[in-house]
Amino acid sequence: MSESIIDTSPLFELRADIHVPASPLEVYEVVSDLGRSGEWSPECRGGEWISGEPRTVGAVFRGENLRGEDVVGWAPLVRGTWYTEARVVAAEPGRTFRWMMLSHAREDQESVWGFDMAPAAGGCVLTHHFRMGRATAGIHKIVADLDETDRKKFVQDWTEKLEKDLDETLKRIKGVIEKQ
Repeated sequence: MSESIIDTSPLFELRADIHVPASPLEVYEVVSDLGRSGEWSPECRGGEWISGEPRTVGAVFRGENLRGEDVVGWAPLVRGTWYTEARVVAAEPGRTFRWMMLSHAREDQESVWGFDMAPAAGGCVLTHHFRMGRATAGIHKIVADLDETDRKKFVQDWTEKLEKDLDETLKRIKGVIEKQ
């Protein structure tokens, strides 16, 4: 049996950049406050810190997410509201903030989201990135009943969705910071 696209590693590796008219420390203060993510995320509506010191390595955040019927509408995705947990894996003020998605059993998954800030003339460059090494349990569940052609279509469509989400998130964060 041939290997599936789902066995590719990394399955997803994306990044987007935007110039923000604020210092790296000012931007970090916003993006590391995951409870505010509902202000900028296309899916996450916010949430709460459930263990550890908020914004520090090891702290766990429980996010509330919302996905509409139109998002990769043909695929068997979770729709409506669902919850995720993530553990902070990097927290360097003014430089980087990253979190790893946890499985329902609270095990690490190779699914890491984050922001990097770099000084630039008139502010900083904010980079939003996502990397999924091996497919998560959720991805395996989504593609379980799909043939390889549809699995490839799902990865392509999901990549396009993620690219749009990264760009939209950065535009919204820039708007939040400019209004402060």
